[in-house]
Amino acid sequence: MTTDQMIEVDRLMIEVYNIELIQMMENAGRCLAMVAVEEFLKTALENKKVVVLAGNGGNGGGALVCARRLHSLGCNIYVYLANADKMTPVPNHQLSILKNMGVPIVDPEYLDKVSSADLIIDGLVGYSINGDPRGKVKDMIDWANEQEAPVLALDTPSGLDLTTGTVHNPTIKAAATLTLALPKHGLFEKKAVPKVGNLFLGNISVPPALYGTSTIGLLVSSQLFVESDVVRLS
Repeated sequence: MTTDQMIEVDRLMIEVYNIELIQMMENAGRCLAMVAVEEFLKTALENKKVVVLAGNGGNGGGALVCARRLHSLGCNIYVYLANADKMTPVPNHQLSILKNMGVPIVDPEYLDKVSSADLIIDGLVGYSINGDPRGKVKDMIDWANEQEAPVLALDTPSGLDLTTGTVHNPTIKAAATLTLALPKHGLFEKKAVPKVGNLFLGNISVPPALYGTSTIGLLVSSQLFVESDVVRLS
């Protein structure tokens, strides 16, 4: 899909099927946690440290759901928010749950005090990227790219345009990416592939028939996620 098609998927999910953003966000975060455990953290989760980098929009909200699930599994979770004062309502709801659970919420200015981590979750910028990342988001991407810990990105490595494959400055260099609903064109562009890492597809419960509407025009099998809500693509 293109970014415009994904925007239309989100619209139809909410306006036609009454599948709300919070439900899609829950599914995204659940799938992301599955990849985090199965591909990176493996076992002895109580000994694993995970740094979650979250933006203020839907991408950040999915990362916060992942943080909650990994925390519940025993991982040591530290959440760093790019723009805590600009959180949109649904991600802010996810943030309030984490606060109630006692998960540490930290300002990104303290990232340089992080000594090590087993995994970094990138939920800074999703398909709404508009030019080069700036401000705190830029600083957080730069920090992540300097770490030895692998980075698992949600939907796209922050900084990568999902339609064109444009690699903005800076862009997360991910060890793996969980994209959502359907793969996006930009993930397969030659210059983008090294940033994407291993590619997974996550089920956010889009009805297959939705893709066949006149505004999207794609034929998608109902068997796409029959074996698992996460499908490895590369």
